[in-house]
Amino acid sequence: QVQLVESGGGLVRAGGSLRLSCAASGSVSSINAMGWYRQAPGKQRELVAMIRSGESTNYADSVKGRFTISRDNAKSTVYLQMNSLKPEDTAVYYCRYENPYAATYSWGQGTQVTVSS
Repeated sequence: QVQLVESGGGLVRAGGSLRLSCAASGSVSSINAMGWYRQAPGKQRELVAMIRSGESTNYADSVKGRFTISRDNAKSTVYLQMNSLKPEDTAVYYCRYENPYAATYSWGQGTQVTVSS
């Protein structure tokens, strides 16, 4: 089983930046995908960005050009640099870990990001 611990959320004004971190521990596979989803009040959870072991990435259209996902494999940690934040980015951000071979996944506890206008 893989445990995820997130950090870095908070309150920021529109146009500002935040950096989220998510550290994985436990049975972390060397081949995996890690990333971020978010859920705003009254809305479904949606993909923000994912990064795979081979460094390939994918982003939601709404964050392309503003958010950057990266990873440190030695630390089993994934980062989300969020720039030019908008009020519509306000949500609880959840870290996700996927093991494609075992077809298993884990969620973090979530971290609140609030962007004021």
